[in-house]
Amino acid sequence: MAEQHTPRSLIVTLYGAYGRETSGPFAVAELIRLLGVLGVDAPSVRSSVSRLKRRGLLVARRTATGAAGYALSADARQLLDDGDERIFGRRTALLSDGWVLAVFSVPEAERHKRHLLRSHLGRLGFGTAAPGVWIAPARFYEETRHTLRRLQLDPYVDLFRGEHLGFAATAEAVGRWWDLAGVAEQHEEFLDVHGPVLRAWVARGTTPAREAYRDYLPALDSWRRLPYADPGLPAELLPADWPGGRSAAVFSGLHRRLRDAGAQYVRADAV
Repeated sequence: MAEQHTPRSLIVTLYGAYGRETSGPFAVAELIRLLGVLGVDAPSVRSSVSRLKRRGLLVARRTATGAAGYALSADARQLLDDGDERIFGRRTALLSDGWVLAVFSVPEAERHKRHLLRSHLGRLGFGTAAPGVWIAPARFYEETRHTLRRLQLDPYVDLFRGEHLGFAATAEAVGRWWDLAGVAEQHEEFLDVHGPVLRAWVARGTTPAREAYRDYLPALDSWRRLPYADPGLPAELLPADWPGGRSAAVFSGLHRRLRDAGAQYVRADAV
C-alpha cells in the first residue's frame, strides 16, 4: 500500500530528526535538495515552508554563510520535544498510572474553538468518554498542558487525574473511547510498507548515507503519527494479537540502523 507524505509533514519530520542538533537553520537550497531526494519539487518546498512560517513553526534566519534559511520557532521546539517521548521512548501505560481527563466548555460565541479542541485532543491521542469529556493515559498530562497553552485553548479546559471505577469493565469501555480497529489498521499498514524495508536493510552489509536518509525519513514521517493515534493503552485492555508492539519493533530497527547514517547525508548536503 502506497503511503502519502505531504511536503509540510516531511519538512517537520526533517527538522524533528535533524534540525535540533545545532542552533543553525536549514538553508532554503538545502531543504530543496533534501526534500528532492524524496520526490518533492522546489515549488512545493517553498510553498510548504511559507505555510509553516505563517503557522509560527518556522522563523526566517540567515545561515552562517549568509544564505536565506529557516529555523524552528520556540513553540515548534517545544512541540517536537514533547513528541520525542512518544515517538522514540514509546512505552505502554500501566493501569496503575491512571488517566488524565480533559473537560471543556466553550461559550456559544466562540463555538469554532470547540472544533479546535476536539481536533487537537484527538491528535494528542485522547479518546472520547462523553460529550466534552476526553480521556488519555495520565502520562500525557504535561504534553497536553503545553499544547493547550501554546494554542491558547487552556482557558476552556479543566484537566483531572483519576481512575476508572465502572460500571462497565475498563477493557470494554476503552473500545468505546477509542477506535481500536482503526488504530490496529494503521499499525498493519505501517508493517506492510516498512517491514520489508527493514528486512532488506538487515540483509545488507553496509549502510550508505543517502539511501539510509531516503528510507529513514519517510518511515519516521509515518511512524510519528502512530503514537498519537495509539495512546499506548495497558496491554490487558487491548485485543489479542495487538499489532502495536510489532510495528514499534520495526520502527525501532529502522531507527537504529538508519538514523545516524542519514544524519551523515544531511550534514554532507549542508551549504
